[in-house]
Amino acid sequence: MSSQSEKADLLKKLHHSGKMLVLPNIWDAAGAMLLEKLGYPAVATASAAIARANGFEDGERIPFDSLLLIISQIVKSVNVPVTVDMEAGYASDHETLRSNIRRLIAAGVAGINIEDTDVNSRALLPVEEQVEKLRVIGRVADRENTRLFVNARTDIFLVKPDLPEDQKLALAIERGRAYVGAGADGVYPIFVTDEETIKTLVNALKVPVNVLARPGAPDLDALQRLGVARVSFGPNVHRATLSYMEDLLKKVRDGLSHQPVTGLPG
Repeated sequence: MSSQSEKADLLKKLHHSGKMLVLPNIWDAAGAMLLEKLGYPAVATASAAIARANGFEDGERIPFDSLLLIISQIVKSVNVPVTVDMEAGYASDHETLRSNIRRLIAAGVAGINIEDTDVNSRALLPVEEQVEKLRVIGRVADRENTRLFVNARTDIFLVKPDLPEDQKLALAIERGRAYVGAGADGVYPIFVTDEETIKTLVNALKVPVNVLARPGAPDLDALQRLGVARVSFGPNVHRATLSYMEDLLKKVRDGLSHQPVTGLPG
């Protein structure tokens, strides 16, 4: 079993390997073990999936203590690096943010996503505020004498859908560069779908760029050609799983048979 720092180093190498890192985000230890069994080199969580699987809505509604327990179980269940979607940090102040980061590191987490949307107003945080949050995270890792791969998410394309594409692109580059300057290891312009925009972001930011697999986004082979380093699935695997489960259970209900479930291979 590698140490937390070794896993963080490995996670960073995976982002710079030249082979796109594909991360179908999961929400529990069973999903993490399945990914490892299938040969995925890392595991990523989805905040919305974890919340909804435990009776909460997304948006930091699940208590951080509950989230940490789930994350700890996931980390213990696999040998590969685990990176955690921690939304905006589950913290209203820097001291709470420091505590949360220390606890994640102690649990063995190798990386995090942190977004630049205010969890209450759903508006973009001022760049300076997010930059300071990233610096706080970096200082915590330094004081713990460890590493942590920080994937800085910018929500320009999510919260400003009506802006012209060139304006969204300019803002995403501005924020991405500021976040890298504050210590971020990668940039996640969530909801970007336009191929030319993605290509420009990859060339402009000079760090690993993460794209969300979603309707309208280029497929994986195209994203690889564009130079994308990482693809996330967000809550989409959870949605697909529940949809499949719904269809299965409708067949049980309507067919008065257990065969739709018990007849599955394995």
